[in-house]
Amino acid sequence: MSTPTGSPTGTFSIRPLDPVADGELLHSWVTDPKAAFWLMQDAKLQDVEREYMAIAAAEHHDAFIGLHDGEPAFLMERYDPAHVELVGLYEPEPGDVGMHFLTAPSDVRIPGFTRAVITTVMEFLFADPAARRVVVEPDVRNKAVHALNEAVGFVPERVIQKPEKQALLSFCTREQFLAAAEVAAV
Repeated sequence: MSTPTGSPTGTFSIRPLDPVADGELLHSWVTDPKAAFWLMQDAKLQDVEREYMAIAAAEHHDAFIGLHDGEPAFLMERYDPAHVELVGLYEPEPGDVGMHFLTAPSDVRIPGFTRAVITTVMEFLFADPAARRVVVEPDVRNKAVHALNEAVGFVPERVIQKPEKQALLSFCTREQFLAAAEVAAV
């Protein structure tokens, strides 16, 4: 679906998620101990399939599998925060797009991999000319993702209380993302 993006860590692309065909793979990812902030540790395969079938059927939420050198390597969700996840928790602006991402568990460490993943996700989201600002709401305790978000241009706004967690509401405009990419290229 997306054009492959090359980086020193390999080639990345994104395709639509198939809740049934990708169910077992997703289940292994979201129940892995490293995915604790995904809040699906105790999910059964049927729970994961049902969750992603609901997302596939939703008007304002969709999910994708990210590929690294042609192999599934990350999960990405895109949502309209005016209708999903953040309703009533902030004032959405035209062009806001919400995002979640999860890298697959791996015993192999590739320096710069997660940064390349989030960069690919951001490029995918901003490939839509209507997207003006990406909105994220990671768990306040997830310090690693906060640093990663800031590295690609996100600016934290405030802590919000969601039903399932305390979250750090952060925003990244197209201009902030491009500026961060320029700094990273130097």
